[in-house]
Amino acid sequence: MIRVVLILSLIALSACTPRARLVPVSADLVSDDIRSVYIGTTRKWTPEAGFSGRRSQVSNYLRYDISVPKTRPAGEITWPTDGIDPNSQFLLAGATAFEGPDPFRRDLAASLARRPQGAREAVIYVHGFNNRFHEGVLRITQLSEDFRFPGVSVHYSWPSAGNPLGYAYDRDSLLYARDGLERLVREVQASGADRVILVAHSVGAMLVMETLRQMAIARPGSVARGLGGVILISPDIDVELFRAQASRIGRLPQPFGLFVSKRDRALSLSARLTGQGNRLGNIRSLETLADLDVTVIDVTEFSTGEGHFVAGDSPAVISIFSRAGALETAFRGDQAGRTGLVPGTVLTVQNATEIILSPVTGLVQ
Repeated sequence: MIRVVLILSLIALSACTPRARLVPVSADLVSDDIRSVYIGTTRKWTPEAGFSGRRSQVSNYLRYDISVPKTRPAGEITWPTDGIDPNSQFLLAGATAFEGPDPFRRDLAASLARRPQGAREAVIYVHGFNNRFHEGVLRITQLSEDFRFPGVSVHYSWPSAGNPLGYAYDRDSLLYARDGLERLVREVQASGADRVILVAHSVGAMLVMETLRQMAIARPGSVARGLGGVILISPDIDVELFRAQASRIGRLPQPFGLFVSKRDRALSLSARLTGQGNRLGNIRSLETLADLDVTVIDVTEFSTGEGHFVAGDSPAVISIFSRAGALETAFRGDQAGRTGLVPGTVLTVQNATEIILSPVTGLVQ
């Protein structure tokens, strides 16, 4: 009975808002701020649903050009419900489907080459549980805009069922999707990016860790050499499993950051469903990770509601980390610069560092 109640609670958390979608519009209806998102997906295409929650044996590669609204609060994803308003809604200005990885890589390489030296970075975002195709694309667009990312945005869309009842299906799908993510990482690396950063949310963090593990097994040492950083947001991973994955990977890419919250309701439910006290994303003590070279950013004081994406949807947290150098300072371990850029308490236990963010009004502007 308790398990049924927990499952129903998880459904309630996941199903309380309408599903986000990208609406294609003509060129005269878009804003002048267009952000291109490169996409690799192992979702199966169907005429009825587009890229669905079904699994594809091959990867498809695309580029979506997104019209970004000018009057949107930080952290919000807005889309048409009644009418079209390019000033307040994300809109689909254009879409390109590539015939295989080669033209995808060439187009991505051209986009990187148009950027100045030092800004030829690529961020690959991996979505979490209960996500549909458009939702992941919108999320990486929102994150890229709010954090003022100057490089190229890339999204890996794995075949989540997009249904709050699909947790078991999603856990199997993320294991199915490991090869597709590795292929996408290889294509982005081959495109000429100076730095490739992986960002994942929730169970997407499990997919990232499993993929890095298999890459490390195939080519020992390649993970730390080939990636410029990893950021896991509210990672829905068993802590002991994470430690085993990190041990098999070996030297972790740097920086390696974790955004955690002790008030993450979704992870609290996940922990109870798995019979554990905590998940990685709501750990209580840094001691658990002390021997790992990781930086933990505790955003508990900013958590409201479900609290499962505080790093990406809290205007206050976005305000802190969207300032020039703040995110880099936090994860790189620049002790001298932290006080002014990142308000909070810094703790260090062996190799691990924790920053407990404080909502200091004067610094959050």
